[in-house]
Amino acid sequence: MHTMELIQDYLVRYGFRLLGALAILVVGAMVAKRVGNFTLKALERQEMEPPVRRLLSQVVQGLVFMLAILAVLDQIGVQIAPLLAGLGVAGLGIGIALQGVLSNVIAGLSIIFTKPYRVGEHISLLGVHGDVVTISIFSTILVHPDRSRVVIPNRKIVGEILHNFGTIRQLDLSVGVSYKTDMAKALEVVRELLARHPHVLKDPAPIVGIAGFGDSSVTIAIKPWVPVPQFAAAQAELNRAIIERFRAAEIDIPFPQREVRLLSEAPALS
Repeated sequence: MHTMELIQDYLVRYGFRLLGALAILVVGAMVAKRVGNFTLKALERQEMEPPVRRLLSQVVQGLVFMLAILAVLDQIGVQIAPLLAGLGVAGLGIGIALQGVLSNVIAGLSIIFTKPYRVGEHISLLGVHGDVVTISIFSTILVHPDRSRVVIPNRKIVGEILHNFGTIRQLDLSVGVSYKTDMAKALEVVRELLARHPHVLKDPAPIVGIAGFGDSSVTIAIKPWVPVPQFAAAQAELNRAIIERFRAAEIDIPFPQREVRLLSEAPALS
């Protein structure tokens, strides 16, 4: 009986506070969900990766809900100031312990909002290069031309010199032809095979011209643009096509030659 009296006395004293706390909790959860959904829709216009958008919206939703929890604790009479002070000290210790992780998160947010590169682009930095396949809060993942995956912590990227090739790359091919070759014909053959190749882009237009003069040949530079995923395949296909078309057109690709002259023996001195 004594216990029931204590419960009744507690409900009389704190019943309205408990109802108010429950109302704050319900409303806070609803507001947090709405804010999270609004954040997700707003981030969709930023062309972010879906996992990143969901993570950021969940972080915002969690922060709003935490504010609701603090309001609930205040409503039922819990002192917030000492609690916040304790959380601050604990947060400082956790922050020091997770310094590397937090620096990755901050760098990841910087990459997400400044967009120095996007998924599908080819980048080169820190001595590695590859196609960007994933941008997350903690790291960026590249696929190397040999199909291996390169995981780079975001803190290693921010502040470094980064070469972004974009979604297209320029092949740097060259072929040597004999000095006796009709150069106009050779250049036309190259332009025709580039125009017919399915991976060579029309815009920007390929660059074809005489690049230099060697000991045994005239060097023709061939620099077409191709989509990043077809870079390696297009390079191999074009090299093969150049040899075949030059043979069909009877255009000579000379090998290095040296001219040796035999001098007559000098007369003996008397």
